[in-house]
Amino acid sequence: MSKSRLRRSLSRWADTSDQEARDLRATYSDRGCVRISEAPDREMVRLRGSLRTVSLRPRAGIPALEAELFDGSGVIVVVWLGRRRIAGIDAGRSIQVQGRIGEHDGVRTMYNPRYELIP
Repeated sequence: MSKSRLRRSLSRWADTSDQEARDLRATYSDRGCVRISEAPDREMVRLRGSLRTVSLRPRAGIPALEAELFDGSGVIVVVWLGRRRIAGIDAGRSIQVQGRIGEHDGVRTMYNPRYELIP
């Protein structure tokens, strides 16, 4: 594959991911909700986005359901302690969460938020 052809392919891929992020920002912008990139730490916030990943990651021997929430502006990890599974919480699902953001091991995290599934 020539360098120019490779460059065009990579450029097209970058444009697609940028377009997806713009679409998500437009979709999840709502009154009362804050963009993840603009959300302040240690204050009550409401965020909307799409779950990229959902996994079970025990913490100190306690089950914990962990999900990565993306809204086109940023990513935050959402953790429900003591849960192995929550009906409706799956990768690709749109969700609104409400809680306080903290930092754990350098990663912005929200523990046990209130949540609402978005159709």
